[in-house]
Amino acid sequence: MKTIDDLGDLRGKRVLVRSDLNVPLSHEGDLVTITDDGRIRASVPTIRRLADAGARVVVCAHLGRPKGVVNPKLSLAPAAARLGELLGAPVAFATDTVGESARAVVAGLADGQVALLENLRFNAAETSKDDAVRGAFADELAALADVFVSDGFGVVHRKQASVYDVAQRLPHAAGGLVLAEVEVLKRLTVEPARPYVVVLGGSKVSDKLGVIANLLTKADRLLIGGGMGYTFLAAKGHEVGTSLLEADQIDTVRGYLAEAEAKGVEVVLPVDTMATTAVSLDAEYGVVPSDAIPADRGGVDIGPKSAELFTTKLLDARTVFWNGPVGVFELEPFSSGTRAVADALTKVDGLTVVGGGDSAAAVRTLGFDEKAFGHISTGGGASLEYLEGKTLPGLAVLED
Repeated sequence: MKTIDDLGDLRGKRVLVRSDLNVPLSHEGDLVTITDDGRIRASVPTIRRLADAGARVVVCAHLGRPKGVVNPKLSLAPAAARLGELLGAPVAFATDTVGESARAVVAGLADGQVALLENLRFNAAETSKDDAVRGAFADELAALADVFVSDGFGVVHRKQASVYDVAQRLPHAAGGLVLAEVEVLKRLTVEPARPYVVVLGGSKVSDKLGVIANLLTKADRLLIGGGMGYTFLAAKGHEVGTSLLEADQIDTVRGYLAEAEAKGVEVVLPVDTMATTAVSLDAEYGVVPSDAIPADRGGVDIGPKSAELFTTKLLDARTVFWNGPVGVFELEPFSSGTRAVADALTKVDGLTVVGGGDSAAAVRTLGFDEKAFGHISTGGGASLEYLEGKTLPGLAVLED
């Protein structure tokens, strides 16, 4: 893949940058608050580098899933304000994607200035499955720029207009964030330092079927928690009460457990569970053995013995990949397990990778220093698909 260095002198050139500014927002009346600006901060180095090179930087991104309909609650205006604060310079904001406002804002840029277009997904063509429809939107985006830089790693697994089609229409390069993410993921897939331990959490096994299958050929140890852990416990014959369960995946999970045993891959499941009558601070909750969850309770976190077990299984690792919290970390009584996993990663003597999405949010929400981890990814789904061995359209299109 070409880098920004390969693009030559960018002074005076309009550079379209696909960033990932898909940040969580809190709405209280007219007050909109970004609750986790990690993705914006991760986007700053490439944008700043281009601006410092004298480029006229046109940032484009998406927020949420508006499905082609303008939704003021999903406007990127708050992201433009935060980006300006981080850059230390105002960021012009276009109130549309490729319309009159976008053209005027881009035309008004001077060398070294930055603009942000409104949410790309307000235009249904951005995510269209029809190549011609998507391509027509890409033509309009490309008309705003002379050069394209792909720096939104969180979307490189999507064949979308601003990710895939624009790169076919303009001289292009990978931004620093994309290059850094790919470099780390290569270290996880090509001769990783061992023991190689993977922690998988989150709600659904079905979201991670492909990555589990592929990791059974690469990892030495899998630690399974979160909502998906209860499907593994059910596959072992345990009662899981009202815990999140994908009953249709039990046979698949049994197959994974058998394959792991045959290949000598250790699978570690929770031995105790924080179980509650409802996912609420007002509900009754307490720790129970993972093989004896009451019928009227559901698991919301791994228990203290499990946290200790997971920690022990992490501390000798030389490579760790973690994707998905192991409990409902947003509620303090159910955050201990996720906190223990994060804390254990900070003590690992080797490469530790936090795989984006809710895992990255948990690290920041729970107050950990991001520098204590080897790498915090900005792309949960993209990271998982890379680890599955899939071809990611947004990366493939950058390879010349």
